[in-house]
Amino acid sequence: MMNKGLIHIYCGDGKGKTTASIGLTIRCVGRGGKVLFVQFLKERKTGEIAVLTTLPSVTVRRGKGTGKFTFQMNSLELAAAKKIQEETFDYICRICRENPPDLLIMDEIIGACTTGLVSEDKLIHFLTSKPIQTEVVLTGRNPSQKLIALADYVSEIKKIKHPFDKGVEARVGIEE
Repeated sequence: MMNKGLIHIYCGDGKGKTTASIGLTIRCVGRGGKVLFVQFLKERKTGEIAVLTTLPSVTVRRGKGTGKFTFQMNSLELAAAKKIQEETFDYICRICRENPPDLLIMDEIIGACTTGLVSEDKLIHFLTSKPIQTEVVLTGRNPSQKLIALADYVSEIKKIKHPFDKGVEARVGIEE
C-alpha cells in the first residue's frame, strides 16, 4: 500500500483516541490494506472490537486489563500485569517480523509504557526498526517527549466536558 509507513500518536484526556484509530483501520481496510489492531490494558467487550473481528483483513489481539491502577497493585499483581503486557508487545514484534501489516494500531501502548508495564525503550527500538512500509498508530495519555519527537503525526484530543464527571457510567454503543 505505502512505500514508507509513518508514526501517529493520538493522545490526550478526551474521548476518541481509540475511535480515531478505528477510523483509520476502516480507511485502510477499505483500500485493501491489512491491519493488526492490538489493545493494551483493555478487556471490556466493546462494539467496535466486535465489528473489527468480523473483518478478514483485520487481526485483533487484546492484552488483558489490569483490573486496578498499577499504584494499587502488590508486587505479584504488578509482575503478572507486566508479563501479560510484555507478551502482547512481543506478539506485535513477532508478527511484524514474519508478516508485516500495512497498518499497526497499538491502542493504549502509551499507558502501558507510562505505568512501566511495557518498556518505552523497547517500544522506541521497535519504532525505529519497524518494517518500513508499516504505518503505526500509538494511543494513550501523556506520551513522552521521546515518543512525540519520533512521531510524524501527533493529535491531541482534549476533554472539555464528559458525562463521567457527573457520574454517568460507560454506555453500550457509545463508550463500549
